[in-house]
Amino acid sequence: MSEQSIRRSVSVLGLGPMGQAMVRAFLAAGVEVTVWNRSGAKADAMAELGAERADTVADALAANEVIVVSLTHYAAMYDVLGPGVERLPGKVIVNLSSDSPRRARAGAAWVRARGAQFLSGGVMSAGDDIAHPASYIFYSGPREVFDAHSALLRPLSPQEYLGADDGLAQIFYQGLLTIFHPWLLAFDQATAMIERSGHDIARFLPFAIRSSAAFPHFMTEFSAANAAGGWADIAGLRMMDAGAEHIIDASADVGVDATFSRIAQTFWQAAIVASEGAGRAVSTYELMRGAAEPVS
Repeated sequence: MSEQSIRRSVSVLGLGPMGQAMVRAFLAAGVEVTVWNRSGAKADAMAELGAERADTVADALAANEVIVVSLTHYAAMYDVLGPGVERLPGKVIVNLSSDSPRRARAGAAWVRARGAQFLSGGVMSAGDDIAHPASYIFYSGPREVFDAHSALLRPLSPQEYLGADDGLAQIFYQGLLTIFHPWLLAFDQATAMIERSGHDIARFLPFAIRSSAAFPHFMTEFSAANAAGGWADIAGLRMMDAGAEHIIDASADVGVDATFSRIAQTFWQAAIVASEGAGRAVSTYELMRGAAEPVS
């Protein structure tokens, strides 16, 4: 298939908020899009924007060489592609769903065993705003498959190809979500504490943004420290334990749930206990990493 035709057509399976955003991006770039979704209403809405509605998965697979999958998890991919499995040979499945690296590798093997090529992706976006300046997509899988179809996929978001390991996009994607989820909970707790104390969240916001400017500094420092085994100083660990206790007290004073901070405190306390037992400073990174080699 020529580069010109690849650039012009794609099928999208799964029309949740992210899938719909992808369809809109493809259409805006002049790509012909065929869509399928379990809920026909969502497919109809995309058809009103100019997409072609497929009645069945088999029809969506037959329509184009490249199939973008946007589902809740990889298990859903088997359920969705199963009824059209005879159409898979010669197709390129680009799964942009979230799941574990292990399941991404298993999904890639399942697709290839049925005659199709495969790319895994992790969509780093501001919600479903894939046009946001901070949005981009991790890709992993065979380099030649990515290179052959990157032009077609480019309207979705800037691309970061990581390597041939099918699980690599999910390793990086889940790593970033690991950072984001605690931040989200911490921000909820902090703003609840501000509001329950009788103060304005909007007044607090500029200071929260201002403090976040130091995050790159800490990430750079701790990245180097963790590569060497983790930051560990017994006095520093005790200071973090005491700081967590102060956060818990400040939250509890105004009736805000401090469960998240209590969990964080358990890590500082565990590191203190481990340090005292080992006769040396033991970092929280070392405790989380564990003694065994990570599973690839």
